[in-house]
Parts: sequence; C-alpha cells; structure tokens
Amino acid sequence: MIKFVLMVNQQGQTRLSRYYESVELSRRAALEADAVRCCLSRKKDQCSFVEFKDFKLVYRQYAALIIVVGVSDGENELSIYELIHNFYSGSFR
Repeated sequence: MIKFVLMVNQQGQTRLSRYYESVELSRRAALEADAVRCCLSRKKDQCSFVEFKDFKLVYRQYAALIIVVGVSDGENELSIYELIHNFYSGSFR
C-alpha cells in the first residue's frame, strides 16, 4: 500500500506531497526531511529501493526532480518504480 508520494528538488525542498495515511502535521516535515536526505545521500549506481523506518522508499530521479514513494513492506518495489515512470512520463504529454 502506498503511504505517501513526495516530489522534491535536488536541494531537498518539497514541491508536492500527498499522504494516503494519516500523519500529524508536526511529524510531516521531519518525515519528509529524513526520507529526502536518505534518497539524496545515495549514489547513482545504488539501488532505488531503501528500507526506511517501518516502510520502504522507492525513488526515481528525473533531471532536477526526485519522486519518492513510501510503501508498506509487502509492496512490490518494481511495480512502484514503474508506476513512478508512468506517472512522470504521462504528465508531460
């Protein structure tokens, strides 16, 4: 199950966030900062799936935009990775 979707730039500034599970407003900023920092610190040759707290992060970078999706542990990472690509490529046609 998808828990949240983030779109951030390379400086770590959130451009879009959507939560599909209730998260307190006070915790959202910290969660977003930690998740983005985790994704930005990884090298280009590393996998785009990261174990993070009690869920997984699946991310993909397009130029200066990084899309991060938080999913539950039982979710298929490759299907989410493909969903990100379909979402991104479909939005610019």
